[in-house]
Amino acid sequence: MSEIIKTDICVIGGGSGGLSVAAGASQMGADVVLIEKAKMGGDCLNYGCVPSKALLAAGHAAQHVREAWQYGTNATLNKVDGQKVHDHVKGVIDGIAPNDSVERFEGLGVKVIQGAARFTSPKELEADGKLIQAKRFVIATGSRAMIPPIDGLTETPFYTNETIFDLTERPDHLIVIGGGPIGIEMAQAHKHLGSDVTVLEMFSIMPKDDPELVDIVRSRLIDEGLILKEGVKVVKTSKTENAIEVTIERDGEEEIITGSHLLVAAGRQVNIDGLNLKGAGVAYDERAIKVDARLRTSNKKIFAIGDVAGGFQFTHKAGYDAGIVIKNALFRLPAKADYSALPWVTYTTPELASVGMNEEAALKAYDDIRILRWPFSENDRARAEGTTDGLIKVITTDKGKILGCSIVGPHAGELIGTWTLALSKKLKIGDMASMIAPYPTLSEVSKRAAGSFYTPSLFSEKTKKIVRFLLSFG
Repeated sequence: MSEIIKTDICVIGGGSGGLSVAAGASQMGADVVLIEKAKMGGDCLNYGCVPSKALLAAGHAAQHVREAWQYGTNATLNKVDGQKVHDHVKGVIDGIAPNDSVERFEGLGVKVIQGAARFTSPKELEADGKLIQAKRFVIATGSRAMIPPIDGLTETPFYTNETIFDLTERPDHLIVIGGGPIGIEMAQAHKHLGSDVTVLEMFSIMPKDDPELVDIVRSRLIDEGLILKEGVKVVKTSKTENAIEVTIERDGEEEIITGSHLLVAAGRQVNIDGLNLKGAGVAYDERAIKVDARLRTSNKKIFAIGDVAGGFQFTHKAGYDAGIVIKNALFRLPAKADYSALPWVTYTTPELASVGMNEEAALKAYDDIRILRWPFSENDRARAEGTTDGLIKVITTDKGKILGCSIVGPHAGELIGTWTLALSKKLKIGDMASMIAPYPTLSEVSKRAAGSFYTPSLFSEKTKKIVRFLLSFG
């Protein structure tokens, strides 16, 4: 007979969202069981955010050496050591891993079960030969790389984000299928490390971001020698004796791209296989588990968070979801998820960060909007550091309500935080304009853009008349 474990909260998935729920609930006094069938830390630590940013850092370092001449510094990039780059990436993962380890969570009082979970009823599941009965369940199983149905792909050696970081030698020519954030980040990282890179995208790269700002990223990629082929269909792939061949089609014309390595970054699919969601009374489709605003599934005792719940697929979204679940499951508060101020960043050079509505969404929602822009070329810090590519673009109503912001430029991911706070706290553009920004910093672009909202009225003829009238009194 299987061992029966009764608990308050049972969390399925040891990624960012699941770990946040488990740690928070346990430290608040709940009895918690955490189930993870693979690596603790999930996709973010092992295959996503952490290794990709570590690889990008290595690539950026190499590129800085190549570009040092513009500062009057004579520097030569002698070699990129693939094994040492690999070791750097793995070292970063290993340095963070103890925070997500079984030992740490057991130390927090969480019972960790390493195995696959399968619901046996709406109130019970099985894992590693044990039956877990919980007052509340949280599904946080994340997502994985989606493998598109391309002719010949299953017979062709290829990498995904789960395997690309195992490379210890620099690819001679990396072909990337998919021009979303993952594909573009990995493409530029490998280009900076010295590989030839070709990106194949069915539509346009980074389609969820503001096209005006994407154009700046696109131009940089092309200037660096990265080959972008947009609006193409991948027809088939094959492995020859010495190369990978990818056949693409555009406007009825076929072309064969030849490379040494292939990376598939063509989207994500949720991890729900084997959970027996039907047996648990949980509604879902191939894209996500269906949840309400409180992140409850159709079985109100079961929550779903992070990638598996659909919508934005970011680590910080999963962490935010965890807080919503804790409020609902532990404190019985009817907390609802609100993603209107959820930021996202693509960590290319230059970075592209956004929060809230873009221009297209704002035009659909409002009759009158204002678009405020300020280029990094007008920022003294950016000039001093030679990083003037980019701009900030703020969307407001004609009354000054902030609707959204996008930034493409150096450290855009850091700069977007101010606008995320402004949106979440419903600040007006005047609040941003009156902020004192230290000089010289990149953060001045935010203040300058906000201040430009008042430029037409501040320097108008009406204002001039008022000033002249007041000065007439001496």
